[in-house]
Amino acid sequence: MKALLINGSPHRRGCTYTALGAVEAGLQEQGIDADIMWIGTGAISGCLGCGKCLKSGRCFIDDAVNQFLDDASRYDAFVFGSPVHFASASGALTSFMDRAFYGRGNLFAGKPAAAIASCRRGGATATFDQLNKYFTISNMVVVGSQYWNQVHGNTPEEVMRDEEGMQTMRTLGRNMAWIMKCIEAGKNAGIEMPPREPVVRTNFIR
Repeated sequence: MKALLINGSPHRRGCTYTALGAVEAGLQEQGIDADIMWIGTGAISGCLGCGKCLKSGRCFIDDAVNQFLDDASRYDAFVFGSPVHFASASGALTSFMDRAFYGRGNLFAGKPAAAIASCRRGGATATFDQLNKYFTISNMVVVGSQYWNQVHGNTPEEVMRDEEGMQTMRTLGRNMAWIMKCIEAGKNAGIEMPPREPVVRTNFIR
């Protein structure tokens, strides 16, 4: 089993990376391998709603999103990390997740997921809430920790001094490893995901 940790910060080895590293340590402690993917600093377009990816499985815009989609099926769990920008996730990660999750119910359903937020002072819980919505709409198993998944600091060194935040990250990694093992044990015992009904879509005028 293996987890993919996505760094949605423009800084490759900044505060968000430091927090993800603690999650990785918690996973590895429990025997779960993990990779960290950095989405980079290149422009990431928002979703254009063209629907081409629903047929091909890949976005027609060939960037970090396609790299992620090409590899995602090989992973059993995901952690998405973001710095806090104006009390929300980074614009790049938001665009990334909008496109990665669009029409991807079968890719993500039943897999554990978690979000983490890195901030100097405030806005972490709003960012945490925003990211979790991608998981709950995709039939994923949302993994928690001993507190909301957030760290505080303006530099990686300051984040390392946030003892509660770093402990929260390590606990998240351990919890995710446990959930992954429980899901695997359930599959081995013949327990399958519940059947999914055909999707019913309504709006406010019908």
